[in-house]
Amino acid sequence: MSGDRVATSWQRLAKLLFFAVSLAASAGIALADTGTGLMPSHAQASSYGGGWECSRGFHQVGAACAAIDVPAHGYLSAYGSSWDCDRGYLKNDKQCVAIKVPANAYADDSSVGKGWLCNRGYRAVSEGCARAVIPANAFSADSSYGSGWECNRGYRASGDGCVAVKVPANGYLVRLGDDWRCERGFVKHGDSCEPIPVPKNGYLDSTGNDWKCERGFKQENSACTALNVPANAYIDYSGNGWHCEDGFRRQGALCAVN
Repeated sequence: MSGDRVATSWQRLAKLLFFAVSLAASAGIALADTGTGLMPSHAQASSYGGGWECSRGFHQVGAACAAIDVPAHGYLSAYGSSWDCDRGYLKNDKQCVAIKVPANAYADDSSVGKGWLCNRGYRAVSEGCARAVIPANAFSADSSYGSGWECNRGYRASGDGCVAVKVPANGYLVRLGDDWRCERGFVKHGDSCEPIPVPKNGYLDSTGNDWKCERGFKQENSACTALNVPANAYIDYSGNGWHCEDGFRRQGALCAVN
């Protein structure tokens, strides 16, 4: 084989190798490309498929991955893409600042807010905790905010005190004990419970706050009147109306042949 032929063969082989390497590189870039360039240092292929993501302890800055600067009394978050402060510290710009817990308070687990809550019997006032003034018929509340107290069952808050809930005859206290409702068969009218007037051929519904007509009757104003079911008809599923049988159509109060 002549020298020219050998040179030509090597040139062709070099071109083929270059083409193969280019294809492989293109395939790699397609997996690691975010649209802003090649995969940078301290990065890896995205776990969500396509593109890349920064390794734990780094965060994306433009097309690069920069180390996360964790301040004193801080630690990397669970995902490793940010940082949080240790218990007893709160984020303040790029630092973790010690929480100053006032008297009659304790540090909480929250990473937001003031970082502390008032003890039971105290309420937050400005940057401290003041003893809650508990009125008659009330008890100390768990909340650090608000009045710091709640009314006993059977009373409701009114201004700075607790007033008794006046339950009328045929009424009862609700679960929270700060209001009342009427017993089944009665309805609220102002400050009293009045009986529900159930007409003849009617009955109290499942709520006990209203009434319905028995099957075969329909409601007309405050009474239950019997249904006038024509020939070739039947009472419908509600029991308070009727439909024509198959082969018939409704025509006024009658069922006519189709």
